[in-house]
Amino acid sequence: MDSKRFEVVEKQGKLEVFRVILDNQTGVLYMSHSAGYGLGLTAMVDQEGRPMLDEEYIKTNLYSAKKYSA
Repeated sequence: MDSKRFEVVEKQGKLEVFRVILDNQTGVLYMSHSAGYGLGLTAMVDQEGRPMLDEEYIKTNLYSAKKYSA
């Protein structure tokens, strides 16, 4: 597992920036949006309202991911 708790896995934009942030302990993905002095952060969810998990996290931690999403 990565030594950092959070890592940016995707970034788009320069003045208005969107980031997808991975929690390496839980596999949950977060969306961050910043523009000027404002910032928003939220957990990404699927169609059923469950937190979205990183696919690589699911592959390496299959048992705990099944238990979490069940």
